Amino acid sequence: MAIEVITREDLNEFRTLLLADLKELLQTKTQITKQWLKSNEVRKLLNISPGTLQNLRVNGTITYTKIGGILYYSNSDLEKLLESNKVEATPNLFNPKWLVG
Repeated sequence: MAIEVITREDLNEFRTLLLADLKELLQTKTQITKQWLKSNEVRKLLNISPGTLQNLRVNGTITYTKIGGILYYSNSDLEKLLESNKVEATPNLFNPKWLVG
């Protein structure tokens, strides 16, 4: 039985290769997104209740497609909705005047 010695350099090389592989996997995973989502997927994504999702549909905030009895939501429409409702942070909230000497 042969004994193989692993050096620090071997471990560093392994770590570098492992990190590169993980980065590649994460990049390909984020690029593969579903085009159409069902109601339960949208609720999980937005962390909202079924009633809230229904209200967003009824008041026209979220567009959807109904086929049979199943509602589908466009992933790109949801991303546009989130972007269009983004509120920019105001930097002065973290710099109260009473803290400044």
